[in-house]
Amino acid sequence: MDCKPLLIIAFIFSQYYSLAQTDCHIASKKKLSSSRSLLKDTLDGKFDFSHFLIDSKGFIPVPYIITEPSLGGFGLAIVPMFLSPKKRPEGFKGYIPPDITAGFAMYTANNSWGLGGIRIGNIPKMGIKYRIAAGVADLNMSFYREMPFVGEKQFAFGIKKLPLFLSISKKIMNKEDVYAGLQYLFVKNNLTPQFAGNLPGSIRPQEFNSNIASLGTFIEWDKRDNFFTPDKGIRINVLYAVNNNWTGSDFTYQNLSGSLNYFIPMKPKWVNGIRLETNFAFGDPPFYALPSLNMRGVPAVRFQGYTTAVIETEQRLDLSLRWSAVAFCGLGKALQRGQSFNDAETAYNFGGGFRYLIARAFKIRAGIDIAKGPDSFGWYIVFGHNWNR
Repeated sequence: MDCKPLLIIAFIFSQYYSLAQTDCHIASKKKLSSSRSLLKDTLDGKFDFSHFLIDSKGFIPVPYIITEPSLGGFGLAIVPMFLSPKKRPEGFKGYIPPDITAGFAMYTANNSWGLGGIRIGNIPKMGIKYRIAAGVADLNMSFYREMPFVGEKQFAFGIKKLPLFLSISKKIMNKEDVYAGLQYLFVKNNLTPQFAGNLPGSIRPQEFNSNIASLGTFIEWDKRDNFFTPDKGIRINVLYAVNNNWTGSDFTYQNLSGSLNYFIPMKPKWVNGIRLETNFAFGDPPFYALPSLNMRGVPAVRFQGYTTAVIETEQRLDLSLRWSAVAFCGLGKALQRGQSFNDAETAYNFGGGFRYLIARAFKIRAGIDIAKGPDSFGWYIVFGHNWNR
């Protein structure tokens, strides 16, 4: 098995830890041994971040090697992630996820870069969940359009983005963990064409410097036994969002999306996962905001349409307490206006990988996946589950 992601994590952590100790004088070997044990699990003595996260209020420096073809095929990202376990209120039943605070920095081979941060938190006693995220990005991405007598053609753009995201939800059914909420997404976009020739009819110059501002309402039912790597349970999310002048958007359109993730323990060490997802766009969205297929092995925004649908399955087999093997496959379609489901091109993916239980107390598994799509391969460092959104 390839241990590259674990070695990268260990190396970055060792650099952080050595810097943190520059002002300290370790008085004895006993103290040195104790500090090193923060990276070991008391259960099996294996490499594990649980004690460092809980006892030392540390973080997991999650590394990502970006292999997305639309971003140049290679890049690096680092996501320092802090986890804070929540106290269980008296009488509260069910799973309580930890609060998550994370930063983000990335750079790719085609000079795309981005910086940002996110906070995912909850207040169990009040039945409230919230998310806050913001960032800045300068991306070089390609979009694809069908041209008369030519077929599919690639159009490259430089895209500068300033995104802001806010979400809050309240539990409305205590026994069933059903939440209803509101979310707001604002993105300032500045696009620069990086190609010669005329624009396709579906791309308008007035979309190059524009804002989208989406106000949405959603309902979510989440009965998964874990936020990061579920072994069982179901999550259903339905969102309806509006873009209009009164929301701060330069465009008038609406989105309706629905997703289902279902995890079924077939045997004690075998977990069967099923994903269904669909998106609809109504009105007049800019080309860069059209729904697209999100599948391993399929380049981002390679398949865009006013309607998208994805079905995917992932099988995880736990070989031991620490190591697991995964295999996955899926199908997807992106439909244009007036296009029938049968006429739309079918995208597919399949592949496999492995996971390592990197923080047992939080049930966090991380590893590498290799995926094949219609016309490309990709490999991905996965932290938690690939379907987490």
